[in-house]
Amino acid sequence: MELNEAIRQIKDKGYKTTAKRKDILMFFAEANGYRTAKDLIAYLESLYEGISFDTVYRNLHLFHEVGVLETTELNGEKHFRFSCTPYHHHHFICNDCGKTKELEICPMEEVQRSLGNYAIQDHKFEIYGLCPACQ
Repeated sequence: MELNEAIRQIKDKGYKTTAKRKDILMFFAEANGYRTAKDLIAYLESLYEGISFDTVYRNLHLFHEVGVLETTELNGEKHFRFSCTPYHHHHFICNDCGKTKELEICPMEEVQRSLGNYAIQDHKFEIYGLCPACQ
C-alpha cells in the first residue's frame, strides 16, 4: 500500500486525515517491515512535543481496523506495518531488523486435511528468523 491510497481509504471510511494521522502514515510508508508503537512515538516526538500515547495507540488501532495497517506480535509486543497486498498471504519476519518478505505459500490446505471435521475460523502463519543482511 502507498501513502495516498492509505489516506484515501481512511477518508472513504469517514475518518479525517489530520496532520498527525498523515505523519503516522508517512512513518509506515517509509518503513520496510514491522514497527512498534514505541518506534512511532519516538518519530512523532520530534514533530509534536508531548504527543500522547493514547493518540498514537488509538490511531494505530483505527488504521488496523480500516485495513491500512497489518499487525503481528513479536517478543510479546504488537508490531504494525502497511498492509502490503489486498489478497491472503503470509510473511517471513526478520527478528533483528523487522523487515518482511511475502511468502507465496499457505499451509492451510494441509492443516484442513489433518484436522478433518474441525471448523477452522481463522489462521495466522508467520516465519521468524534473520534476513540475509542481519545474518
